[in-house]
Amino acid sequence: MDNSKSDVQDFWNAASCGEELYLKGNDEMEAFNNQAEIRYQLEPYIKSFAGFESSGGKRVLEIGVGLGADHQQFAKAGADLYGIDLTERAIANTKKRFSLFGLKSSLSVGDAEALKFEDNFFDIVYSWGVIHHSPDTPRAVSEIFRVLKPGGEARVMIYHKKSIIGYMLWIRYALLRLKPFTSLREIYSKYLESPGTKAYTVAEAKLMFKGFTSVTANTVLTHGDLLSSAAGQRHSGLALSIARKIFPRFLIRKLLPKHGLFMLITATK
Repeated sequence: MDNSKSDVQDFWNAASCGEELYLKGNDEMEAFNNQAEIRYQLEPYIKSFAGFESSGGKRVLEIGVGLGADHQQFAKAGADLYGIDLTERAIANTKKRFSLFGLKSSLSVGDAEALKFEDNFFDIVYSWGVIHHSPDTPRAVSEIFRVLKPGGEARVMIYHKKSIIGYMLWIRYALLRLKPFTSLREIYSKYLESPGTKAYTVAEAKLMFKGFTSVTANTVLTHGDLLSSAAGQRHSGLALSIARKIFPRFLIRKLLPKHGLFMLITATK
């Protein structure tokens, strides 16, 4: 494993995404239920994008299972389910979740850039906010294409470069440090989640998915873009607390609706 991928693995092995915020208390089943409830309150568009309810009887791969909330929804819908994650911690969390709820999936540590599945194997490959952390994101897209059946569908969320979050991070870590020529690429790489995190324009994303027969890419404003949640604990401080109170959410929704961090890509092989 190269050093950059090892850095990503170490970052997420310290805590699966959201673990420190939501998995609290002694009742593990209640903690997992609470985490899922909060997840879908904050990001309600996940359910329609993932298409959980229509996955019954289909062979589904999730790349990056995290705490397993979405994986649980696919399992409840009756999918023939497989899941991978770069970290042992995420696989352990998801296995614990599935054991508690009596659900089944083939779960293993795996690398999105080198999927250990045969060609044309899956009906659906789903990944939410994962492959932009991989050092070679285009390679991960190629692997998704390879393991999908003809007519199969990739449902992938990656970060959108021209986002409110990106602009806010740039103001804090570039403009206010008198480094106005710092690129958004550098800002995302250094200051958003794991080292080397990337974000793409819609055009760049469609270019990565150009091998697919059809591709749609839509962006959504997130609770992070709108400063309407506890997201952003890595950048906490007085400035962020004040910004949350005075942030012009109505104007952002009205004037910059396409400048959200999440880009939702649906691609058919």
